[in-house]
Amino acid sequence: MGLEKYLMLLEKMSQLILDQMAKADYDSLFNDFVESEFFLIDGDSLLMTYVCEKSLRPEQSLHFFYLVEHYLVDLIGKGGQFAIVFFKDAEHAYNNIPEFLPLRMALILHLQHNTNIDVRTDFSGCFSQEWKTFLEDRYPYFLIVSDESLSHLQVYLFNFLIIQSWAMKVNAVLFSGQASDVLRLYAYFMPSKYENQMFFQKNEKNIENAYKTLIKELEECRVLALGHLFGNLKWKNMLEEACETISLLKQLWPEGSDIRQVLCVTSCSLSLSLYHHFLENRSKTTDAQKANIQQQMESDCPTLEGVTDWCRLHCLSVAFLLHLPLSQRACTRFITSHWIKDIQTFLTVKKWCEYFILSNIDAFEFWNLNLTHLSDLSDELLLKNIAFYYENESVQGLHLNLGNVIMKDYEHLWDTVSKLVTKFDVGKPFPLRTKQFPFLEKDPSPIRDTSKEKMANLGFIPVSCQVVDKFAGDILKDLPFLTSDDPIVTSLVKQKEFDELVHWHSHRPLSDDYDRTKGHFDEKSRDPRHLRSVQMYHRFQRFYGKSLESVSSKFVVPQAIKPKKNFCEPKSKKIQETKAEKITRENKERLFAKEEQKEEKKWNVMSFSIEEEMKENLNSGIKNLEEFLKSCKSSSVKLRVEMVGITACLRAWKEHCRGEGETTKDLSIAVQMMKRIYSVTEKYPELLQEADWQLIARCLRYLGFEELASSLHPTQVTGNDVKEKKKNKYSVGMGPARFQLQYMGHYLVRDERKDPDPRVQDFIPDTWQRELLDVVDKNESAVIVAPTSSGKTYASYYCMEKVLREGDDGVVVYVAPTKALVNQVAATVENRFNKNLPDGETLCGVFTRDYRHEALNSQVLITVPACFEILLLAPHRQAWVKRIRYVIFDEVHCLGGEIGAEVWEHLLVMIRCPFLALSATISNPEHLTEWLRSIKQYWKQTDSTMGKNIASSRNAGCRASSRQDYLLMKQSYKVRLVLYAERYNDLEKHICSVNNHDISFDHFHPCAALTTDHIEKFGFPSDLTLSPREMIQLYDAMFEFWESWPRAQELCPEEFVHFKNKIVIQKMDARKYEESLKAELTGWVKSGHVKEARMVLRNLRPPSAVSSENMAVMFPRLVEKLRQMEKLPALFFLFKLGAVERSAESVKTFLEIKQQNRRPPKADKEAYDLENKLRKVRKSLEAQKTVDKRSQKNPRKMDQSLIHEAEHDSLLRVLEKNLEIPQDCTYADQKAIDAETLQRVYDRVKFSRKGAKLKALAARGIGYHHSSLSAKEKQLVEILFRKGFIRVVTATGTLALGINMPCKSVVFAQNSVYLDALNYRQMSGRAGRRGQDLGGDVYFFDIPLPKIEKLIKSNVPELRGQFPLSISLILRLMCLASKGDDPEDARAKVLSVLKHSLLSFKQPRVLEMLKLYFLFSLQFLVKEGYLDQEGNPTGFAGLVSHLHYHEPSNLVFVGFLVRGLFHNLCQPTSKGSKHFSQDVMEKLVLVLANLFGRKYLPAQFQDATLKFYQSKVFLEDLPEDFKAALVEYNTNVTKDFASFLLIVSRLADMKQEHQLPLSKIDFSGEECEDSQLVSHLMSCKEGRVAISPFACLSGNSDGNLLHLETSDHVTLRTIGIDSTRAPVLWPQGFDHQGRRMQLNAYALDFYRHGSLTGLVQDNRMNEGAAYQLLKDFGLTIQSISGIYLALPPWGKPFLRYRLSVEWVSFMCIYISIYSVSLRELCENEEDNVVLAFEQLSETFFEKFNKI
Repeated sequence: MGLEKYLMLLEKMSQLILDQMAKADYDSLFNDFVESEFFLIDGDSLLMTYVCEKSLRPEQSLHFFYLVEHYLVDLIGKGGQFAIVFFKDAEHAYNNIPEFLPLRMALILHLQHNTNIDVRTDFSGCFSQEWKTFLEDRYPYFLIVSDESLSHLQVYLFNFLIIQSWAMKVNAVLFSGQASDVLRLYAYFMPSKYENQMFFQKNEKNIENAYKTLIKELEECRVLALGHLFGNLKWKNMLEEACETISLLKQLWPEGSDIRQVLCVTSCSLSLSLYHHFLENRSKTTDAQKANIQQQMESDCPTLEGVTDWCRLHCLSVAFLLHLPLSQRACTRFITSHWIKDIQTFLTVKKWCEYFILSNIDAFEFWNLNLTHLSDLSDELLLKNIAFYYENESVQGLHLNLGNVIMKDYEHLWDTVSKLVTKFDVGKPFPLRTKQFPFLEKDPSPIRDTSKEKMANLGFIPVSCQVVDKFAGDILKDLPFLTSDDPIVTSLVKQKEFDELVHWHSHRPLSDDYDRTKGHFDEKSRDPRHLRSVQMYHRFQRFYGKSLESVSSKFVVPQAIKPKKNFCEPKSKKIQETKAEKITRENKERLFAKEEQKEEKKWNVMSFSIEEEMKENLNSGIKNLEEFLKSCKSSSVKLRVEMVGITACLRAWKEHCRGEGETTKDLSIAVQMMKRIYSVTEKYPELLQEADWQLIARCLRYLGFEELASSLHPTQVTGNDVKEKKKNKYSVGMGPARFQLQYMGHYLVRDERKDPDPRVQDFIPDTWQRELLDVVDKNESAVIVAPTSSGKTYASYYCMEKVLREGDDGVVVYVAPTKALVNQVAATVENRFNKNLPDGETLCGVFTRDYRHEALNSQVLITVPACFEILLLAPHRQAWVKRIRYVIFDEVHCLGGEIGAEVWEHLLVMIRCPFLALSATISNPEHLTEWLRSIKQYWKQTDSTMGKNIASSRNAGCRASSRQDYLLMKQSYKVRLVLYAERYNDLEKHICSVNNHDISFDHFHPCAALTTDHIEKFGFPSDLTLSPREMIQLYDAMFEFWESWPRAQELCPEEFVHFKNKIVIQKMDARKYEESLKAELTGWVKSGHVKEARMVLRNLRPPSAVSSENMAVMFPRLVEKLRQMEKLPALFFLFKLGAVERSAESVKTFLEIKQQNRRPPKADKEAYDLENKLRKVRKSLEAQKTVDKRSQKNPRKMDQSLIHEAEHDSLLRVLEKNLEIPQDCTYADQKAIDAETLQRVYDRVKFSRKGAKLKALAARGIGYHHSSLSAKEKQLVEILFRKGFIRVVTATGTLALGINMPCKSVVFAQNSVYLDALNYRQMSGRAGRRGQDLGGDVYFFDIPLPKIEKLIKSNVPELRGQFPLSISLILRLMCLASKGDDPEDARAKVLSVLKHSLLSFKQPRVLEMLKLYFLFSLQFLVKEGYLDQEGNPTGFAGLVSHLHYHEPSNLVFVGFLVRGLFHNLCQPTSKGSKHFSQDVMEKLVLVLANLFGRKYLPAQFQDATLKFYQSKVFLEDLPEDFKAALVEYNTNVTKDFASFLLIVSRLADMKQEHQLPLSKIDFSGEECEDSQLVSHLMSCKEGRVAISPFACLSGNSDGNLLHLETSDHVTLRTIGIDSTRAPVLWPQGFDHQGRRMQLNAYALDFYRHGSLTGLVQDNRMNEGAAYQLLKDFGLTIQSISGIYLALPPWGKPFLRYRLSVEWVSFMCIYISIYSVSLRELCENEEDNVVLAFEQLSETFFEKFNKI
């Protein structure tokens, strides 16, 4: 039966893949910070993707290789680390399309010989054992594969590869639909799910058999194809003939040659020989058929002489390739004619022959064969040009010479062919055509004239304003500009100038982005309910703040500013003490002495009980002793207490060693003893007496540290307690240094300053922290890079306090990346500070995209970047902006992020006040600081100029404002870089593995992540640190594997110079030891001892932990294991919203089952009976109360009532005890929080969507945290986790961005592309609570070992600039420059944004490109009527700029509005009615979904035969009038952008443009001028300006830029701008192959059926993602209609929706829009469009609120 037997299975596989395709996430393959996983690319998928590229013509080999290299170099430039795999079996897929066989071989050979890419061709197929082993060893994160091909059988091969990859836990990524920008590559990502793995396991045998059957069928196809062509010649015979031809050529050309010449002569000679054989086979037949066959041969196949002529033309084309540079070939005429069908047989033979030659390239071994030009083996367009000339133009009398050089090479090639063909005579080189047999089809227009494709006039519309002159003035003189009488200029519509403050027509006041943001409260209301709400808000904020940190509130009193000294500098000589100071000092000493007496009495009372407890249970007693030490302040009392502890430890050690310690010693007692010795010798050395030193020395001798004891107290102890023969009995069995490193690493003394800083009350700051405080005192700026939880945020609060003390006018702005962090910081500020302020002013304000609270009335504003940008760019908010004294940027590494990174740039370049930029993870802080210093120098020059202007205006009699004077006096332009790399707690890593359904852990030594190659090339990563015990492990491994190691003694812990004779080893001493070991191991690698170093690293490596278990099922067991090991509280990081929630729920279910299994059999029935009894008693109580009210109080009845109440209480207690959760069935710590506080937290989420689930989880000590939760829901988890009630939290990466949730352990429980070096450091930094945990633990669960190694050894990627400009941003900047309160200041801000992008820093060519794009944007805005020629905003500029988040949809939306399309659509059901039909509403949603709800589905999905139950899934096209308007808009924009590309093409680096992007093979050179034929054929020099010369080889020209489907790959790549910068909105998307990609109709489908489940089921969306997208879409509608903002806050409409206000207050961080509402834009508030949008908003949220 063959493959038919498995068709059902193949169909199931296809359906499974299609289903997963629809659910695929469209994500960046490389994360925000350009860090890549190791991944694989299927070579045949790569081949087919670019063979089907729409801009590529068939047989244009060089253009194809350019496309492939363009893609690969883009991957490498974005940090891609990959290998390309070509399977041997996959070659059979081309048997029916042999034209791709030589191309495939050439691609493999080219990548292997001309690039550094890892190309693997050693696997037979995806089911081979070698392939499986390779995947297990390298563990790629994903495989990029195609979902489409020219052959359905090859699609089956791709499907097999996807299924097998999933089975091996390798994710799949589609080539289809990929899109690239400056830093990222987006693609459809299909994860390897457990159900996919199970599908393979269930059908493994059938799948493998189906694969083998498919390969067998493909092999049979080859036999049939070759049999048709070559008759009785077998595959082996043809290969032998190919080898004979090659051998003969080696004799003719012993010196070797270029691959193009070799392939030309060998393939021509071999194909002629085989074609001769083919003709002979056809002639061998019966006499009766001869006449008929002769006639058929003449009509179907050319004669041998005819194909010989074709070979001559081919040899001539190769001679052209050898001498013509790419610049000349790019001008080749475009021949539209196709080869005639009759010659196709010979062309097929020729392709097989080329394949035979290239696949036997090994035969060229030891021969000087130049493989450089494997990418340029054929140029069909050139060959067709030559054929066309000799068939048409030459016979018509046009005779052109070839030129001497080309003629000589052609004759050489043909002479060689004639020598290689031995079976017949091929003739002389000339004439080229001996027969008149035509090769090309007749075509009425055989040559396409690209010069006739009209382009728009090249030139910019003149715009004259100061911003343009100052930013782009230096290049204006070199650019073409249109004249004033040009039709484009004269056709500009004159719009009324836009006023930012009033409506353009009605002149009513307009709201701006700030006004449009929903206020948390009405800031001017005096309504009692409002005031109560404000009080409740502040009360909760302080409660929330107290849960975040235990810092008492500080009342800030404004005071005069005094200069502060530098506390980092050494102290100067003491100044003479005044009498007042002396009295103060004496009073303090007296009070301290009194306090010391109290503490001494307290200890005398408690000492006996603590000593007794230490005798019974040392650990318990020590715990009580340490509790006393925490409350004690007297050093002398503390010393007494510590010495009691040391004595108790010594006693316990001696008893232990005499007893069970004889066999195995419990070293925890020795650790406690040494810990106490650490404390007294470090903290109180001046108070220690002789007896104390003797006791310490005695303890050290008992531990076996004789030398250390002798150095401390050499006198022999009286009584000689420790005799020589007893040493081993009490000794710990190792030296003191090894003991301290191996067992006391967490207790090593940190190098901390002991001198207090008067600026800090709560702790003694380190030197680097004091430097930060000095920065703030001097009004300087700083970039601060320090580990998580190191204390860098304290400088932020010091900065706030400084500004608060200076007066009531200054403002500090704190910029946080997420709303969750905004809420935390705001709560912390509310808790930390208190201040009396004038009426209308408040201390702390919040401004996020969804709500604001006292934002402009506060002194400390906490906000997100986008909202701060709104204020900085708002023209009439500049007076407030000038009040800003400091800006604090938290998590400033978001400057390299995917969403909103450019906004961080804008903020940093616009602010003129000092700033603090904080981060834990920046790898190139020096570069960032240098860039910021350049910006500060700009502001220094600008302020100097403005200062002179102020001075001159003052001299002229005009007084400058005091605020300007203040800014000029107080400003500092210094930017410091403060680096601190030391974590307080050490982190240790562990790998979780599953064995027999049980979780086990293996310690992961950081050095195990390294290889000798990595050490040799890069050394040790700068932040790869070892814990002290890991240092010992490294030393021991080095000692073990190099027996004659010269420095073994020197680096022995006991002999190391910084450890020698030290009672207390400090943390810095251990760091020096670590650096010495690292340097020594590096020296091994570089000095030739690589083998020993490799063995050391291999020995440290833990066993590989690969399990076939369902790891999601094992997750609860992991949590339980961590509880047993006392490693909770813990954060579990996963990267999918669904997985976060499911994992938390699975842990809860696990505990519930555990509890249920332990409950007595009758417990449930008892609970049921108790509930019934309670219900009856409650009814009796209620009835009794009713009777009591009606009648006078009767003593008997009162007694009866008391009896009922007592019975009720008793039953309730019994029921509670019955339902009580056992301690081992919950992770909640009930003692951590009181019931009242817990209920207060619960009540806040009473009406929230996830509130009930979160409360149920919290009852078990579990929570989850992700971006789709509301702020109150997140706060519940954060507060209860900080309090210690919740001890297990599953979370996404959003928790890593600064959220204050430290824990004991961090677990990475899901692999993801977002789990990279940066996020790993951010997340793992949460482990180890300072002051609570001795160290932190990081666990890897279900993370491949290679991934773990990569995370540990990879450096944090460098921050790179992004493309900083957009059309909407430029419009906003021009609005600011034109309408700003202070025009000079506004222009300075605008110019700073334009001039100082990180992308263009030290890159003058990039800056020039940005200037040109700026001019293009101005041209576009002027043409669209949003700016006039003086740069002033006009028309609907305000609406476009307010909708800037949705570019280019904002431009299209306004265009529809201006054209009246919405007015035509929004017709009420009847005249005078204010209601609109369902059909109108659905059409309105359809239009908005096409604009604002754009989510593409993979192209292949639309071909699936899937059944949809509720949704239509595929979004319909726009209504015809909207569609026509969009096409017209796109056409106009495309023309303008094409003209722009033609202008900026002069920026291209033409040297690079003539090189292949990756291999750098150069195709430039001197043009051939001695050939008339070359000049004639390469005469199309027009229309090839902005197109890549490689793309020109396929006939692409500048005219292609006008076509909507033109690929980005056709334009010049070095100008830095592609089509993604054009503000076009395509009505549909297309992949590289030109297949349409449909939009997902999720918004319209939901509006129709209102079911979230329907979207999950039919639209293949994740529930959390669908909810978030729907919320975004609804808020977009709402923001356009302005429905809420048109209503009073306490009116009935508001109360009607009060339950939904909660989630409205917490909308998505990146999509919501704050716009001028339609009500404000319309003079008539009863306008149909306004009413329709309000109705749509209302009906949409009615549906949304129900889910």
